[in-house]
Amino acid sequence: MTGQFPDLSTLCIRLNLTNSMQLLLGNYTDNLHIDKFVIGWGIMKTLYATIGSGNCYKAHLVMGQLGIAYNCEWIDVLKGETRSPDYLKINPAGTVPFLKLEDGRGIGESNAMLWFLAAGTHLFPQTLYDEAKALEWMVIEQTRLEPKISPARFFTTIVPEKRDEMAEAIAKWQDEGHAGLSRLDAHLANRDFIVGEAYSIADIALYGYVHVADEGGFDMDRYRHVQAWLRRVASTPGYRPMTEFLMAA
Repeated sequence: MTGQFPDLSTLCIRLNLTNSMQLLLGNYTDNLHIDKFVIGWGIMKTLYATIGSGNCYKAHLVMGQLGIAYNCEWIDVLKGETRSPDYLKINPAGTVPFLKLEDGRGIGESNAMLWFLAAGTHLFPQTLYDEAKALEWMVIEQTRLEPKISPARFFTTIVPEKRDEMAEAIAKWQDEGHAGLSRLDAHLANRDFIVGEAYSIADIALYGYVHVADEGGFDMDRYRHVQAWLRRVASTPGYRPMTEFLMAA
């Protein structure tokens, strides 16, 4: 299924820009790159995504908050569409998300997409040290959090009929995931965002799965600093919840 984001009005459908007029006329104009806007029905970025994926949501969120034009092609992982010959021609790795650029080149890892899309904008880490720390936390996210939260959530909420069968594995993922969440909670004890003094792609990278960890059976009441951070992220300009993309699919 093909989608275009957003379709907030006739004008926004025509331009295919998330909150485009507000962004162009608002406080963020100086931070946006004109080469990231493709006007009209011409060639634009295409995001291949699956419903409910935290990794796919990261790409939706960063492009929405930066007002980047894109099309969305929904890929049904549960039906095996990532392994179809047609999709493998697009992304031989057979994974989602996958971002196809205007010139046909592609990027296949969610955090790499964040790095590419936000470069030169207010969402990119503002110092060399912050860049290094952002990469550090992106690695933590992909090794200590996403691999634990994602499968626990998958078998708990997305395919609950498998929950009992996978109970032992779910308990292991939860135990290991709590270690990562505890580390994140400690990091956020005296800071508002993941790196530096401002919201950035480091926050988006971790937010993708942490904000739905409760759907994997994680008791998030144990992490008051994480909970406060989740609320701060949800209050950032241009924020759009995952449920908005579920309804658009």
